[in-house]
Amino acid sequence: MPWPETILERVPSWRGVARPVIGMVHLAPLPGSPGYRAGSDGVWPDGVLGRAVADARALAEGGVDGLMLENFGDVPFFGGPVPAETVAHMTAAALRVRDAVDLPLGINVLRNDAAAALAVAAAVGGSFIRVNVLVGTYVTDQGVIEGRAAEVMRLRASLGLSHVAVFADVRVKHAAPLADRPVRAEAADLVSRAGADAVIVSGEGTGRPTDVDRLAEVKAAVGAAPVLVGSGVTAETVTALAPHADGWIVGTACKQGGCVDAPVDAARVRKIVDAMRSA
Repeated sequence: MPWPETILERVPSWRGVARPVIGMVHLAPLPGSPGYRAGSDGVWPDGVLGRAVADARALAEGGVDGLMLENFGDVPFFGGPVPAETVAHMTAAALRVRDAVDLPLGINVLRNDAAAALAVAAAVGGSFIRVNVLVGTYVTDQGVIEGRAAEVMRLRASLGLSHVAVFADVRVKHAAPLADRPVRAEAADLVSRAGADAVIVSGEGTGRPTDVDRLAEVKAAVGAAPVLVGSGVTAETVTALAPHADGWIVGTACKQGGCVDAPVDAARVRKIVDAMRSA
């Protein structure tokens, strides 16, 4: 099914692309996070930005249709708003990536700071954001996280960001719903009641395979809204998932040796993108 015109107006380069491929730019630990290591002069090392740009360029060389930048290295994540330094450094990284690679750029501020993601997207000309928990209540490794769709959508409107699409997860990875509602009902609410522009279906964790039956159930529930596979897709699993997918988000499978902490390998990107194009 073609992507809705409402999204294609925001991301015109996806016109004619059957299933856009979004490559993940996983940022190394940022200042303020436990894993961060400052340079010898005590300032933010250019290596963090250099790694982000190198990964973005490798993804572009491999043929992806868009990028999504997230603070993947900032574990453990905040369950609520992230601190100011995270927003500032993500904005700096996103600007560097945007200037280096001419692809639509999305922002995901982990674990669930949609307001920060909108702010970064506004500052750097982002095309979309990802919200892990937009509706419902989930038990996660950060504690209980509640969806704030009303606040997110009002903030988007008040900032004049109608051109920034909201991609929202259903049954997000590394989490479990507090009440076990049918996944089809959760997916339908994301679109009809929360206003999500697209829905993401993932496996249980980062790099874990997405269940085909769940993907098909979500696709049947959301009408014309695009459904993206959010984790675990490989060149070998694409064929089974493709009939129910309108797009792909790829991260681990694009890294050297399939290791999530390794740099992006352009050859691996090309292999998986070719598989997705021919599925």
